[in-house]
Amino acid sequence: MSDHSALAPRPIGLEELQSREALRHLVATYGHAIDRRNWDLLRTLYHHDAIDDHTPYYCGSVDGYIAWLPGMMANWRATIHTALSAVFAFDGDHAQSEIAARAWHLTLDGARQFVAWGRYADHYERRDGIWRFARRSFILDYSEDLPALGGDDFGSSGVATGCAGAGDPIHSRLSLFSTRGGNA
Repeated sequence: MSDHSALAPRPIGLEELQSREALRHLVATYGHAIDRRNWDLLRTLYHHDAIDDHTPYYCGSVDGYIAWLPGMMANWRATIHTALSAVFAFDGDHAQSEIAARAWHLTLDGARQFVAWGRYADHYERRDGIWRFARRSFILDYSEDLPALGGDDFGSSGVATGCAGAGDPIHSRLSLFSTRGGNA
């Protein structure tokens, strides 16, 4: 039987709890930055020498990944990247995780939706007290390509509609989320 001590139940101290929360924040902010097309914010989540592996589409430096993303994301009217569960293992200033994820994409014409179900195999490093991605790899488990069927809006006429980029209502409703920072 193999040793699973890094994942087995055990007492978790305050420092590890703080690290886990910092990593959960990092993972959630990744989804926000991708969906809002905030490439400057996305860059802050990775160490300068990090690697992003979205093979076969892209695998290489984080700067190359961020340069590649706008062209790829231009194919989608809207996206929602959601972290569903997270399992972390720590070794000092290094950590690894398996993040179960769902990435939903709506085509520009609104006719189709593509849903990727998978996992991120993440490597993190804490440098100068800050956790960031050192390597992020996506593993696809299943994908769906479905028609986007409009249905009854259940009286939602007038509800703010999300969009990619700085025009998303989140920026006007949450001043601390504004791409301008501070007061919006």
